Amino acid sequence: MAVTGVARLTTRAVRFIRLILHITSGLLQSFVLPYISATRQNRMASNWARKFLRILNIKLSLSGTLPVCDRQGAILVANHISWLDIVAILAVYPVRFVAKAEISTWPVLGRLCRNAGTLFIEREKRNDTLRINQQIAGVLKSGHSVVIFPEGTTGDGDVLRHFHASLLQPAVTTRTLLYPVAIRYSSCDGSRNSSVAYVSVTMLQSLIQILAEPEIRVELIFKEPVSGADRNRRELARLAEKAIARTLSLNIRHMAPEIPSDLPVERM
Repeated sequence: MAVTGVARLTTRAVRFIRLILHITSGLLQSFVLPYISATRQNRMASNWARKFLRILNIKLSLSGTLPVCDRQGAILVANHISWLDIVAILAVYPVRFVAKAEISTWPVLGRLCRNAGTLFIEREKRNDTLRINQQIAGVLKSGHSVVIFPEGTTGDGDVLRHFHASLLQPAVTTRTLLYPVAIRYSSCDGSRNSSVAYVSVTMLQSLIQILAEPEIRVELIFKEPVSGADRNRRELARLAEKAIARTLSLNIRHMAPEIPSDLPVERM
């Protein structure tokens, strides 16, 4: 038993060191992103994300049809369980993310996110919705895609929280396709893996929990897209919400109807 325990601790330590080196490598790579083609940027980001998952022994599977990279981007709408959601999506599809402004001040990771083109929202400013929606629309028109987590926070995966619609307005104004993406984490035996949930823990505590897992499986299920044309943002939110809840066999935790100034409080 003692030998087994030492072996596990050694494995976790090696993974942690490799991860730190990989994050540092990603930061250095991010400084050259503005000077290379979009195709090379996407390839670098995808390769970096895939290696990140391999270091943590996270097995990624994909089903459904990915958006076609074209002159018009797409909006991906996903349930939110962990900060790993971002890495998993980036490993299969080139996207930009919307995150709370505080992340931009984080050491190392904040710089990495800024260099990668993350869109930061001032969640304490309700009128910041207009600014961020204009930025999202600009990204879509330039041919890039954006991921939004409309639950507004991470959950443990046993229920789907109400989807806020405030950041889905760009799908309407640009008549963009919206792709619901269902995310599911499981263990080797197929049971739901709750260790990845980023709830009531610090980033370091979350990482320690993940490092302790011998293997994690994450599944990304891309559902049929919904057109933003001839629909309002609340209709889009409900359609995406139902598609993901049905796919994951989850109940939806409803809330009072939102008002136009509602902002998701996103944790990443």
